[in-house]
Amino acid sequence: MAAHVEHLRTLAAVVDGGTFEAAAAALHVTPSAVSQRIKALEEQSGRVLVRRSKPVEPTEAGRVLLRLARQLTLLEAEAAAELAGDDGAAGTPLPLVVNADSLATWVLPALARLDGVAYELSIDDQEHTLDRLRDGTALAAIGSDPEPVQGCTSRPLGSMVYRAAASPAFVERWCPDGWTAEAAARAPMLVFDRKDALQDRYLDAVAPGARPPRHFIPASTQFVEAAVHGLGWGMLPDLQADALVASGALVVLDDAHTAEVPLYWHQWTLRSAALDAVAAAIGEEARRVLRPTASPARDRARPRSDRRSRA
Repeated sequence: MAAHVEHLRTLAAVVDGGTFEAAAAALHVTPSAVSQRIKALEEQSGRVLVRRSKPVEPTEAGRVLLRLARQLTLLEAEAAAELAGDDGAAGTPLPLVVNADSLATWVLPALARLDGVAYELSIDDQEHTLDRLRDGTALAAIGSDPEPVQGCTSRPLGSMVYRAAASPAFVERWCPDGWTAEAAARAPMLVFDRKDALQDRYLDAVAPGARPPRHFIPASTQFVEAAVHGLGWGMLPDLQADALVASGALVVLDDAHTAEVPLYWHQWTLRSAALDAVAAAIGEEARRVLRPTASPARDRARPRSDRRSRA
């Protein structure tokens, strides 16, 4: 189908704004004009594209056209910048989704190296970032699944290493005789959010069946601070914890059971100078700070088909 560019822009504005009224304000048109454009796009595609809920949500067919809208927006901006003699498309933010620990440790230094590129960063658990590629929210993602989404490529970046750690005061109170299965089963635990399974996986190995009290701390920096303040123990990445362990602010509870989380760069198979530059910067920084990880998914692309990668 040859979708009208203005109709695709309107679809993106409706999903981003959450309502037809918000989309109308962003596009400087009336809500009636927004409704007419969405109706025309639905008639052209022969599919319902959005659920008229609050907020508005794209249907499966809507996600397909939403991805097209994002890609066209980026390509248009790059073409305009090139015609104007600019080096980049800084006025059009690249929508990227990353896991919180990567954003807190090594991603920002990589992105800061690039001039002329703007970013719209979203955070999700590393096991769920690819959902943002599927629904059209992002053009690229860092996640732990090696399998590429349809129409995307996947490239290994390396692994982040996590260890169980806590403050000296926490150790004195909860495990003065050592970090045992019994201590792990009763000592308060830190969890990022309800998607975070790192701590439970660790417990499966050292204290099967344990369900200790847990604190939910949904911010990477504050998660580490909570451990430093003795609120609980948690699986902390070496990139954040090493300096605190060296200073004595944290204690590694168990060096024998570490969690290695492999990370992969996923991006749409889209010829974009800005997106390629971001991918190169991310790859360079990852090689510098992450543990190398062998993966069968290197540079592997999944063709557009009806197959779905794991959630």
